[in-house]
Amino acid sequence: MSPAERLIVIVLFEGVDLLDVTGPPEVFSLVRRETDDATGYRVVLAAETPAPVTTSAGVRILPDLTFDDAAARSIDTLLVPGAVEVDGERRVHALTDPAVVARVKALAARSRRVTSVCVGAHLLAAAGLLDGKRATTHWSTARQLAAEYPEIEVDADPIFIRQGDVWTGAGISACLDLSLALVADDFGEELALRVARQLVMYLKRPSGQSQFSVPLEPVSTTRRIEDLRHHITGNLAAPLTVADLAAHAHVSERQLTRIFKTELGVTPSAYVESARVERARNRLEATDETLERIASTCGFGTTDTLVRAFRRQLDTTPTEYRRRFRMTVPG
Repeated sequence: MSPAERLIVIVLFEGVDLLDVTGPPEVFSLVRRETDDATGYRVVLAAETPAPVTTSAGVRILPDLTFDDAAARSIDTLLVPGAVEVDGERRVHALTDPAVVARVKALAARSRRVTSVCVGAHLLAAAGLLDGKRATTHWSTARQLAAEYPEIEVDADPIFIRQGDVWTGAGISACLDLSLALVADDFGEELALRVARQLVMYLKRPSGQSQFSVPLEPVSTTRRIEDLRHHITGNLAAPLTVADLAAHAHVSERQLTRIFKTELGVTPSAYVESARVERARNRLEATDETLERIASTCGFGTTDTLVRAFRRQLDTTPTEYRRRFRMTVPG
């Protein structure tokens, strides 16, 4: 390994999520291509034995070295993926094999930086590496993480969180955003953006970007609320006041607010604003429409209202959001 290369060790074990393992190396491999010197990473896969490991997708992966071999190295970044099981009611549960946890804890002591991908945060938590820290994981296991480790401040919204030299990532595809953030931390934003463009991601997402979008929220158990959700999505340019929504659902305003809070955990007005911000995000990413046009078609009315909503929900402005996430690169 070149002295300029940074050693990244990815932990392998039976049932590990495949994309957690294969996604980050795609990002790291492009660093060398985008530079003219020996700067970059060397990525190795470590497991208990040299035998192939079967991933959750059924694809077998051959480790590069054993955990004992890795423990003898100076590790720059330890990357810990996760594994889940799904019960008969389709509920997702993160798995934490005690043997893997012990290996993670030992390897972390040899590493400059420790990161988890998706539900890999549960392994870091079991190893005591997240105690007293703020952390994220895939939204489907965030409640499990918080319940099992109350000493951790679990935040299921960001796509990744950094706490010193410990990083945690959220949903599976967020492993690419986390990896780009690591590149930016090591080599600067400019190189990370060049790598992002090679991945056809174009612009990397900041850590505060939410892993949720309105269409991905849990489905309500109340048919009336589901009808309202579709009504809101199809009529964002309309006023959509609480009174309007209550009339559409044939309930009182007080009852509507109670149902929204019970089913979706937010007020009707907050949900409408989230839906409008979601639509505006899509327009900013995919079109060259003016802010005035987007504000009008998404129901904000004025650009000032649009800007205030973006600051509240995304801690950024529409202009900055478009600069970061537009889907086309200016010629």
